[in-house]
Amino acid sequence: MTSEWPYFPLFLRLRDEPVLLVGAGDVAARKLRLLRRAGARVQIVARELNDEVRAAVDDNAATHLAAEFSSDLVDRQRLIVAATDDAVLNARIAAAAHTANIPVNVVDDAERSSFIVPAIVDRSPMLVAISSGAAAPVLARRVRERIEAMLPAAYGRLAAFMHRLREQVKAQAGVSPRAIWERFIDGPGAEAALRGDDAAAAQALAGLLVNGPQRGEVYLVGAGPGDPDLLTFRALRLMQQCDVVLYDRLVSPAIMELVRRDAERLYVGKARSDHAVPQDEINQELVRHAQAGKRVLRLKGGDPFIFGRGGEEIETLMAHGVRFQVVPGVTAASGCAAYAGIPLTHRDYAQACVFVTGHARKDGQLELHWDQLARRGQTVVFYMGLQTLPQICTALIEHGLPRDWPAAVIEDGTSVRQRVLGATLDDLPQRVIEANIKGPTLLIVGEVVKLRDKLAWFEGAAGG
Repeated sequence: MTSEWPYFPLFLRLRDEPVLLVGAGDVAARKLRLLRRAGARVQIVARELNDEVRAAVDDNAATHLAAEFSSDLVDRQRLIVAATDDAVLNARIAAAAHTANIPVNVVDDAERSSFIVPAIVDRSPMLVAISSGAAAPVLARRVRERIEAMLPAAYGRLAAFMHRLREQVKAQAGVSPRAIWERFIDGPGAEAALRGDDAAAAQALAGLLVNGPQRGEVYLVGAGPGDPDLLTFRALRLMQQCDVVLYDRLVSPAIMELVRRDAERLYVGKARSDHAVPQDEINQELVRHAQAGKRVLRLKGGDPFIFGRGGEEIETLMAHGVRFQVVPGVTAASGCAAYAGIPLTHRDYAQACVFVTGHARKDGQLELHWDQLARRGQTVVFYMGLQTLPQICTALIEHGLPRDWPAAVIEDGTSVRQRVLGATLDDLPQRVIEANIKGPTLLIVGEVVKLRDKLAWFEGAAGG
C-alpha cells in the first residue's frame, strides 16, 4: 500500500484575487514577492512596514489594509498568510481562517497551516514546485537547487512557444497532438525555440505536422577534462536528448553515465599510436547518422576546438549541409591546472600562456617553435606530451631554459584519480617513469608550477 500524502499538490489561480498578508517584515516581504508574481491583490495588516513592503504599497502593488488584525478582516479573502513573529497572533489568524474555511499558511508552523508554500523553480510559464510536506524544508530547497541546475533558463521560452502554437496543433486533422509535441521537444525545433529562433522552431513544427522527413542535427560538445560537475548546462541538455553518441577515450565513464540511456553508443576513441577510427571515417559517420534524421552527439574530452579536431568535423558537416551546434567545454589546460593548484598566469611569474600539442610526427619527431616556447615570463601547456616528454624537456633546455626550470605532469586531472608530479625539466622524465604515470596527462612548464605547494586544494583519492 502506498503512503498517504500529507498535502494535495495543486497550482492555485490568484490573479486579481484578494489575499490577506499579516506581517510586514523580511519573511512577509518574501511571501509578498511570490504573491505579486501570481497577480494577487495583496492586502497587508501590520503596524510597521519594512522598506520593501513600503515600496510595494507606495507603488500600488499592495494595500496597507490595517495596523491590527481582527477576525472580520478574513471575510471575502481567497487566501491568508500569517507571517508575523508573534506565535499567539499567528494562532488567532489561523483560527479565524479555519472558521471561515479559507486556506491559511502560517510561516514555519505546519500544524496551524492548511497549505504550505513549496520551493519553486521558476521557468515561467512553467513552474516546478517541490515540497517535503513540511518534514524537511532544507532538503526541499536542496532539491530545488539541483533542478535549477538541470533546467535551462530558456525553458520558459520553449513553454511559451508551445502555448502559442497549441491550438494550431490541436486543430490539425489526423495527427496526435501528444505525439507531435513529443517529437518536437526531442528534436531540433525545441532547440531552436530554446535559443530564441522562433521562425526555425515554427518551421520544424510545421514539418512534423505534415509528416515530412525529420532533419538530423549534430551536437559537437566539449565534455571537459573529466569531472562531470564541469559540464555546461547546454552540454548536459544535449547529452540527454541525443539518439546516437560518438565518444572518444578522454570522455570519462562518469560523464558517459549522463548520456541518454537508450542512445546508441559508438566508441571512436584514439589512444596513443592506436586510432580506433580514422578521423575521415568519424566525419562521415556524423554525416550518415544526421542525414538519417538522428540527433548525433559528438562528445569530446576538453573543448572541441582546442586540439579536438572540431574544426575538421564541422567543415565536413557544412559541406554536406548538415545542421550542427558547437558547445564549448572546459579545456584540459584550464581544468587540470585549476585542480592542481597551478595558475596558468600570475603577474609575478607568467604574463602569457601558450597551448601546444606534444603529439609527434610518424617518425617520432616534434616540429615546434622551440625558441618561442623556451622563454621566461610565460606558461607553456603541452597536450598529448607524455610519449615525447624527454624530447620536450631536452629541447627547452637546449633553447635556453635552465635545467631546474619548474615543470609538472598532471595525470587524470580533475578526477578522483588525479596525480600531480612537480619537478624540473632535468629530472621530470625519469620521475614520470618511476611514478608509472600512464593515464591521460597534461604537461605544464613555467615558474607558476612553484605555486602548487601553496595553492594545491584538490588531491583526489590518489593524492598528489
